[in-house]
Amino acid sequence: MIKKLNFLMLLLLVALPRTILAYSDYIVAGGDNIGIQIKMDTVLVIGTYDIEGIDPATKAGLKVGDRIEKINDKQVSSVADITNLLTNNRSNTIEIGYVRNGKSKKTELTLINGQSGLYLKDTISGIGTLTFIDPETKKFGALGHEIVDSTNGELVDVQSGKIFSSTIHSITKSRDGIPGEKNATFHSGNSLGEIKENTNKGIFGVYDSNFSTQKLYKVASTEDIKLGDAYIRTVVDGNQIQEYKIRIMKVSETKDNTKNIVFQIIDTDLLEETGGIIQGMSGSPIIQGDYIVGAVTHVVVNDPEKGYGILITNMLEEAENGE
Repeated sequence: MIKKLNFLMLLLLVALPRTILAYSDYIVAGGDNIGIQIKMDTVLVIGTYDIEGIDPATKAGLKVGDRIEKINDKQVSSVADITNLLTNNRSNTIEIGYVRNGKSKKTELTLINGQSGLYLKDTISGIGTLTFIDPETKKFGALGHEIVDSTNGELVDVQSGKIFSSTIHSITKSRDGIPGEKNATFHSGNSLGEIKENTNKGIFGVYDSNFSTQKLYKVASTEDIKLGDAYIRTVVDGNQIQEYKIRIMKVSETKDNTKNIVFQIIDTDLLEETGGIIQGMSGSPIIQGDYIVGAVTHVVVNDPEKGYGILITNMLEEAENGE
């Protein structure tokens, strides 16, 4: 689960023979906490406000979750684009082209004192966990599931994005029915890599910072994964990656699923620290012996000691298909 800092929280895979895929047989296992920042390819309405007792945006029929695409027939892709157009607008009205529920619409909005009454955003920030780095291609994968914007429930399209180093400063523990969370800051001055895509199997891109290849893990096929003991790599304090014991209870090889692995946390230290799986753990690699087998993706909300994971091969294939 990705912990969203500034907001609340599918691609069809073509089955390709393993022999033609370019990912390495041995990869770097992550576990690092990362900050995530994505510049979307659209501008979202996230709220409206009154000006002199009038809400011009609501009066124009605009709603939270609408995607603004044009102002006076000029294409816009950022809040800055809209600000510039409003600043240079010589009329007290503007025509807004927007998309709602996949349908294009138009409306006329009357400005009040040059203001539209719209709260807008074009960037999403949050934290999660790095899953892997391919030492040969420098590709990385994280989260193991998509980032969806809470204002409209849609997959976030990436115009550009980066991952950053991040530090955990406290933990809110999970309890039955209420997932906990990692409370963290990320360091925008310390970029680790560039995000290229956001899919239902995670975020992927190119890692452009230094990393160690001293310990590599073999990529597990489904046949390599055994029911029983394994562990996850994650951070619950500062920047220190720790390994915590889990028990794999079920494995299924479904290409379009992010819940291939069912597991239970049995590490008493982790349970004491977090109460189970918490937001921000998404992407924590699952290790069994010398194999990296998958990544944490979801928590069972009513039983936070249990969760789901995606197969590592599903993530690696998605990274390759995104080229």
